[in-house]
Amino acid sequence: MQLRYNFRLYPTPGQRQALARAFGCARTVYNDGLRTRQEAHEQGLPYVSDADLSKRVITQAKTTSERAWLSEVSAVVLQQALADLNTAYRNFFASITGKRKGPQAAPPRFRSKRDDRQAIRFTKNARFAVTAGGRLRLPKIGDVPVKWSRDLPSEPSSVTVIKNAAGRYFASFVVETSEEPLPESASEVGIDLGLTHFAVLSDGRKIDNPRFLRRAERRLKKAQQALSRKAKGSSNRKKAAAKFAKAHARVADTRRDFAHKLSTQIIRENQAVYVEDLYVKGLARTKLAKSVHDAGWGRFTAMLAYKAAKYGRHLGKIDRWFPSSKRCAACGTLAGSMPLNVRSWACPCGAVHDRDVNAARNILAAGRAERLNACGGTVRPAV
Repeated sequence: MQLRYNFRLYPTPGQRQALARAFGCARTVYNDGLRTRQEAHEQGLPYVSDADLSKRVITQAKTTSERAWLSEVSAVVLQQALADLNTAYRNFFASITGKRKGPQAAPPRFRSKRDDRQAIRFTKNARFAVTAGGRLRLPKIGDVPVKWSRDLPSEPSSVTVIKNAAGRYFASFVVETSEEPLPESASEVGIDLGLTHFAVLSDGRKIDNPRFLRRAERRLKKAQQALSRKAKGSSNRKKAAAKFAKAHARVADTRRDFAHKLSTQIIRENQAVYVEDLYVKGLARTKLAKSVHDAGWGRFTAMLAYKAAKYGRHLGKIDRWFPSSKRCAACGTLAGSMPLNVRSWACPCGAVHDRDVNAARNILAAGRAERLNACGGTVRPAV
């Protein structure tokens, strides 16, 4: 399986200028390619093929005085920018024709130099390398210092250099990794994700919701107010914007670290993990949007998925419409209407349930039943 390994870069001032030049050239080629295809569509001309587009916006453009500076960066960076555009078009066409599942993909749009995130990609054709001194050698940029937090498991097939809104640089390597199965575990767990508690496990454990964004709101508010007072275009405004972006980056880093540690712990302890297939995008349209985004359920479940595949565990997702909270985990009786303010309830069978723990146990039971059916078990319950 393919995974990404991210490392922090510390380019010199000269290398930062070279990277800024590469970001700008890649963005220009992407926008030129998009404009060429849009103009061909408006004029009723055939769709411009990938090869013809590369010839127009890269090969021929370099010979003109307006785009001669494209030769100052690696040609692989320009080709990869067009590859991103071609992928965006294929996804859009597959989406509108029904070949691509999920939400409809939007058509490609122009990239701006004011985007918070700038990125370029180098493949093996660019001959990037990690030097003996532990630096990342990039063509026409130089040997960039890297903060190695771990070893790469194999030779990377590509590297993406990213600059985020906080002005930090990262190298994202794509590497091929093999599965590392953990020793078999007899335990299985169901997880009920929520806002009061980030996660409630079927064994009764409750993981508190850290609320990283809520805790940092005061600091973020002060940084936003300081930014709003600065004159547009001034150096002080740039400094205030960088400070504001760093504050947000600190929140994102803390949330990511929490999700990594919790997902790793759960995967190591359990042979099978079951979660609800939550529609986070829909929940983010409600009045709880800020809290939903702060929780980061989508990223957490994505981490569970790839770590389960890597370590030989099973991850099952339960239908979001499954009545996990209202069904008695002891007898299966389905309760009536249950508002969110009801945190515990009693079943006619005599069982008293904590709402979230009961939901986690039902998720575990439903996941086990679904997995049994997938493995060839009986569909109908026994008489």
